[in-house]
Amino acid sequence: MITASNVTKRYPEGREALRNVSFGITAGEMVFLTGHSGAGKSTLFKLLAAIERPTSGSIVINGQNLATLRKNAVPYLRRKLGLIFQDRKLLFDRNVLDNVLLPLAIVGHPAKEALRRAQAALAKVGLPNREKTFPIALSGGEQQRLAIARAVVNRPAIILADEPTANLDAASASEILEIFRSFQQVGVTVLIATHDPLLLPHLQPRVLRLAQGAMSEEREPASCGVTP
Repeated sequence: MITASNVTKRYPEGREALRNVSFGITAGEMVFLTGHSGAGKSTLFKLLAAIERPTSGSIVINGQNLATLRKNAVPYLRRKLGLIFQDRKLLFDRNVLDNVLLPLAIVGHPAKEALRRAQAALAKVGLPNREKTFPIALSGGEQQRLAIARAVVNRPAIILADEPTANLDAASASEILEIFRSFQQVGVTVLIATHDPLLLPHLQPRVLRLAQGAMSEEREPASCGVTP
C-alpha cells in the first residue's frame, strides 16, 4: 500500500529533513509516526501527499511512484487519500456541511449523492446536528472532527493525519483516536503523526519513530496509551 525506500529530503539551504528513510505499510494497518518537534514528521507527510518531492529515494503508493508522478496526476492521487493537516484548513466562511461538500463538488459528484455522503461522514464523526454551524462556533475537538469528515467523505483507502490531537484535551484526543480506529477496523489504512506518545492507544500499535531525520521502528508496550 505504502512503501518508502531510502528517502532523503534535503532543502536548498542544506538542511537535511529526512535521511535514508525506509518503511512499508500494508493495507488496513494503523501506524503511528512519532518524534520530537522538527524530527521530520511533517516533511514526510508532505512527501506522501506529493506536496513535495524527495531529493532521492522513492515513495510508492498503490503502485504509483510519487517521484515520477506527473503534476497533472497529483490531484487524482490525492482523491485516494484522506489528508488531515495540523492547521485543519477549514473554510470559516462556509458552514459545516459546505466544508464537507467541497471535496465532492470539486470532483463533480451529483448534488443528491454528495449530500448523502456528506451527512453520512458528519454522522460518522459525531456531528450530525451541526450542519448549519460555522467552524468558528465549534470547539477544538469538533473542528478536528469536521476536518476528519471532510477528509473521508471521498471514501479514501488511506488516511494521513498530521498531529490530529494537537492542542486537544485528553478526553477529546481519545475520542478522535477512536474515530480513526473505527476507520481502520473497516479496512482503511491509517498513518497518524503525533509528538505525544501518551496518546498512543492501548493496543500495542506499530510505531515509526523519527529522530533528526532518521527512522526506527518498534511496538508500543501494551501499558502505554489511552484505554479503549
